[in-house]
Amino acid sequence: MNEPAFQDYYPDELSHCYGCGRLNEDGLQLKSHWDGDESVAFFTPRPEHTAIPGYVYGGLLASLIDCHGTGTAAAAGYQAAGRPMGSQPPLRYVTASLHVDYLRPTPLGNPLEIRGRVKEVKGRKVIIEAWIIADNAICVRGEVVAVQLPETMRFGS
Repeated sequence: MNEPAFQDYYPDELSHCYGCGRLNEDGLQLKSHWDGDESVAFFTPRPEHTAIPGYVYGGLLASLIDCHGTGTAAAAGYQAAGRPMGSQPPLRYVTASLHVDYLRPTPLGNPLEIRGRVKEVKGRKVIIEAWIIADNAICVRGEVVAVQLPETMRFGS
């Protein structure tokens, strides 16, 4: 994955998200890329991401689905518009709806693979299905309904 991540194309003023903002030093720094028709990101939970000993906190898993979903939505939005990533005006998406199903406990200590697939692109809305894999098993499934960031949020208006 030599290409910049989807989140690397976000303009500075929109790069402070706890989950994926490259300018948030204390954040998760999630980085999503295309892998064929799917998107992929990797994240290794740290000991402070514990729910119960040996397992990942569900809120972190939801955050990974959320941020991977909105990053994938941005990339899909550029594709649908026939524009290269990072072209102006910037496309940034936020979560309108997040649904997460926890299928099995997610073990702590190993890298997680977060994958996504575009279900729908319609106007300012993109729907992404996503899942998290640990130890070769799908532990979490989710769906993100993402919408283009309203102009009133763009520059703190």
